Amino acid sequence: MRLMFVYWAFEDQGSGLVIQGYTEAARALGHEVAVYGRWRFGKDNPKIPLNYSLDVGSADAVLFVFEWTTGLRPGDHLDLVRLVGQVPRCRRVILDGDGNYNDPFTEGGDYNHRNPESASRWTEVCDSLADKICQPTLHPRRPRVRPFLFYAYNPAWEQPLDFATKEFDLLYVGHSKFRWRPMHRVLKALEPVRARVGRVGLVGHGWGAPPPWAGEMKIEHTYSTDADYLKRLRVELLPAVPFTQVIDRMNRAKVNPVLLRPTFERMRLVNPRMFETAAAGTIPLFGFDREHVRAIYGEAGVELWLPDENAPEKVLEMLTRPERYREAVTEIRQHLAEKHSHAARLRELIEIVES
Repeated sequence: MRLMFVYWAFEDQGSGLVIQGYTEAARALGHEVAVYGRWRFGKDNPKIPLNYSLDVGSADAVLFVFEWTTGLRPGDHLDLVRLVGQVPRCRRVILDGDGNYNDPFTEGGDYNHRNPESASRWTEVCDSLADKICQPTLHPRRPRVRPFLFYAYNPAWEQPLDFATKEFDLLYVGHSKFRWRPMHRVLKALEPVRARVGRVGLVGHGWGAPPPWAGEMKIEHTYSTDADYLKRLRVELLPAVPFTQVIDRMNRAKVNPVLLRPTFERMRLVNPRMFETAAAGTIPLFGFDREHVRAIYGEAGVELWLPDENAPEKVLEMLTRPERYREAVTEIRQHLAEKHSHAARLRELIEIVES
């Protein structure tokens, strides 16, 4: 089967690494994955190494990956005509990655839509394209939405669990958009023991100040942080890295927090970092709901969960005695490789297409 993903790709954010994993898994299973677009690796856009194609006619199914927008890059309406005109509706699937195919709601300063009109437009676009709407959660809020986690784990990403030569004690690789509240919880746990901890860093857009495009899009508030607090804690602010370097960058630290923005936690969504962090040669520190941790990682994941009580002691132990958590990380990797691999996801996706 030839699957075509429709996705607005960025070099340093989003699901590029996930789609790469699908491409490799499809090849191993006798299928093919392409991304709709005019770019070609090494020619038109060497910074985004995905398998681009405009050959819609050869696609057996189309998967629209909608995260921050339902728009297409490049193009829009004419490209939609090509996609819907050559692939029947029953062979189109929407992956609503941010859970926006819902009524508008707010949670902890986060929101899925700015207003009801935005929510209605999102729903109308999705309904016009496909009957099969999926979200990366086991608990969809709307009855017609199918649970499909989409984001996946690749054992080939795994780095050795060697904690002796790490540059950082704690590092987070990801942007600040709607993530200050969960990050602040981690930092408050770190604060009482900061003098006993080495380098701490945040890699990505928006931690020191909103990124340049935030003003143009009128979303500066979504990147709100406390730069003075970060300075007092001696947190190093580092630039974003391409998605091809995310795991290598996380591998530079003993511990990497795994965070969910508030609306994601309420919907129990999964995101790419939840699977990538486990493969880096680091200890994941899960900063979201314990039952959600258990559902994705199994019982071993709970050992790496950040509790509300005695949180500083937990953080300090993970940073100063990382070897104690090697077995838990190894068990999590085995669980993810069995239950959440790209191959397993691909088989499930093909079942959804053919249903």
